[in-house]
Amino acid sequence: MQNKLHLLIIDDSEDDALLIGRALEKEEFSLLWKRVDTTPDLDAALDEERPWDLILCDYSMPGFTGADALELCQQKAVDTPFIIVSGRIGEEVAVQIMKAGASDYVMKDDLARLGPAVTRELRAARERKIRRQAQLAMAHLASIVETCDDAIISQTLGGTILSWNLGAERMFGYASEEMVGESIEVLVPRDRRPEISNIRDVIQLGRRVERIETVRLGRDGTGIDVSITVSPIESAEGNIQGASMVLRDITERKRQETERLRLIDELQDALKHVKTLNGLLPICASCKKIRNDGGYWEQVETYIRSRSNAEFTHGICPDCVRRLYPEYESILLNPESERSE
Repeated sequence: MQNKLHLLIIDDSEDDALLIGRALEKEEFSLLWKRVDTTPDLDAALDEERPWDLILCDYSMPGFTGADALELCQQKAVDTPFIIVSGRIGEEVAVQIMKAGASDYVMKDDLARLGPAVTRELRAARERKIRRQAQLAMAHLASIVETCDDAIISQTLGGTILSWNLGAERMFGYASEEMVGESIEVLVPRDRRPEISNIRDVIQLGRRVERIETVRLGRDGTGIDVSITVSPIESAEGNIQGASMVLRDITERKRQETERLRLIDELQDALKHVKTLNGLLPICASCKKIRNDGGYWEQVETYIRSRSNAEFTHGICPDCVRRLYPEYESILLNPESERSE
């Protein structure tokens, strides 16, 4: 399988560029290449959207040298292997150009060296890219850890604190320089100390401790309700050498839970005192009295009042007004008419 290579050749000779291309094709490189031989053309090529995988540069060109080309690449922060391929360059000049930042140099009459040199420099470039990406990822992760609202703490298996983020400073009130090197037991109430050994036993097995809810102490001795997740930290050889802890403050959640339980208790207590009516009620079809459990007939108001928290207010319905007080019907049922008169 051919290695695809986006190649920039800086050379004033079209024929030499072709020879360089053929030498790389013999090494099973699939080339997409471009030749430039002036500063403006090189400047434009370096600004192209697609980055170059490799730059091969002649050293001596009319009005333009390999050193000039290398300096321009460095000004544009181009992190691409830069190999001098020249027909005439002395050892002293070669050493100088290598010290200036060139990756390697190959003589045009020894292009058999070009393939291995290119392979080596491309591998080195890939390794630099991987390291750079890893460093960026580490920096990004460190930024997340440092600015996280949760307390994130790392420690040895013996409990010595190794790192302490801003979230831990805000949660517990201790600065990082106060806590790094101290024992994690500073944060643990005396009656919770057995948790430390229990967590350590799990971590030494290479397992995580997931979201245990417990209490830790702030600087002023106040208990803080927290949810803790602890993960093992492994060495490059796979040995457990410490643990990382993420502690989340759940004080507000606990307060809300306590309040919710209090309200439920109050409601249940109130329901115990609520009197309800149920079942069949024997009621007189004429006077509407209700027969109580003792067999006596009671007024509806008396019966209901003794069996519930209801109170009564009295009035008279329209049907009774018409039946009992017809002479007052217009007044009682249409009070607006009397006021209008």
